Amino acid sequence: MANRTIFDNFKTVIFFYSTKNLPLVFTFFLVLYLIGLLGNIIIIICVITDVRLHTPMYIFLSNLSMADIIFTTSTLPKVMDILLTRINRISFMECFSQLCFYMLALNTEDLLLSFMSYDRYVAICKPLYYHMIMRKRNYILFLMGIWMLAFGNALLFILSIYPIDICYTNKLPFFCEIKSLSRILCTNTQLNIILIIETIVFGVCLFLFNLTSYSKIISVVLSIPSKTGRKKTFSTCTSHLTVLSMFYGAGICLYLIPSSEQMEATDLVFSTLFVALMPMFNPIIYSLRNKEVKSAIRKIIHLQ
Repeated sequence: MANRTIFDNFKTVIFFYSTKNLPLVFTFFLVLYLIGLLGNIIIIICVITDVRLHTPMYIFLSNLSMADIIFTTSTLPKVMDILLTRINRISFMECFSQLCFYMLALNTEDLLLSFMSYDRYVAICKPLYYHMIMRKRNYILFLMGIWMLAFGNALLFILSIYPIDICYTNKLPFFCEIKSLSRILCTNTQLNIILIIETIVFGVCLFLFNLTSYSKIISVVLSIPSKTGRKKTFSTCTSHLTVLSMFYGAGICLYLIPSSEQMEATDLVFSTLFVALMPMFNPIIYSLRNKEVKSAIRKIIHLQ
């Protein structure tokens, strides 16, 4: 039988290999958090206040910013608290709350990016039907369904693995997330089954959905005779395609690389990319590559 110890909390250990660098690491995460928080709040304000942005694509974008705020706020403040106080204990309640909000943000962002792909597909491949398919009632129902499905899935995921049965150690490398917890469970058969289902539904199926959408978009774009027309049409997708590539690239690297003690540093890099850098880059990518968003930001600054 496996050796078991009764634990009443978790411990984050990866930052305590070198205590000299903790102030620098704290400053790094603080800057990432503040930039990401400010950028996403600006995107939400722009979409709310500028009538020109009251379209399905930008409504989805504002919800993506909300998911990014949940992503960073559910993880980074606790990480920064640990770095600042050097008390690296995380209670079970804090861990499961963090995991629940992390799953909510992860599932919401995955679904939103897929519906944004569908929006671009309809706009480019079926332009005559766009206003009928993406009318206000429909995309509001889409958004309600996305948030309800993401929250329901996150809640069911937490309930399915609670109470948790820990073996050998209570040490987590970074924060409470799926891959970290799977390493320390005594019997992770149930968790593995849940993760397979999650991977198929929210990973493979949605990835194939996005791939299909963009395959059809590229096919239509390539059929446009004018080079200027092709460039102009595809430019409406570049920001979303960049964010989509970053999301799936980081996710694949984080969750498909096998877990091991030797891979802790690599997991930290991709976890940081997932929960800190992506929420910071998303509003920057959309604002720098989008004339409407830049115009709305300038308008807000001018009014102030």
